[in-house]
Amino acid sequence: MAISFIRVDDRIIHGQIIIRWSTEYPCDGIIAVDDKAASSEVIRNALLAASTKKTFIWTREKFKAKMEEAAASSKNYFVITKTPETMAELLVDWGMKVNTKTLNIGPQSAKKDTVRVSKNADITKEDIAAYEKIHSAGYQIEFQLVPDFSKVRWSDVREKLI
Repeated sequence: MAISFIRVDDRIIHGQIIIRWSTEYPCDGIIAVDDKAASSEVIRNALLAASTKKTFIWTREKFKAKMEEAAASSKNYFVITKTPETMAELLVDWGMKVNTKTLNIGPQSAKKDTVRVSKNADITKEDIAAYEKIHSAGYQIEFQLVPDFSKVRWSDVREKLI
């Protein structure tokens, strides 16, 4: 129980999370950790409207204060961040306790100076450093939009990128 699924997704909460991933990995709620989303009433309300689950939109600091409570819960939660840098902070720097060693990566939109890892996954040098930090901490990283799409594993592409 507790934190049963972890994902980086630049859209944070949307149909793929609610319809596809929460069917594959049933959950009681979603915790989105993103300072901008938590601080913007418009973004926060849009994310809450996209979810049919109990949903929390928290800043990093709010999550840090609630992290142990979420990890010890009798309920299953997804933790989703917009960026790999935030997820690295939660998993590696803060030692977030999770019931999985697999980090799922959803859409990562193309930006300036990105490298394509897979369809809908374009990453920056900063993203690469964060994924390597997470990988070095013992997590398997899988780029996969939805459960029935093919996966690209970080371990298979990292040498080309670092």
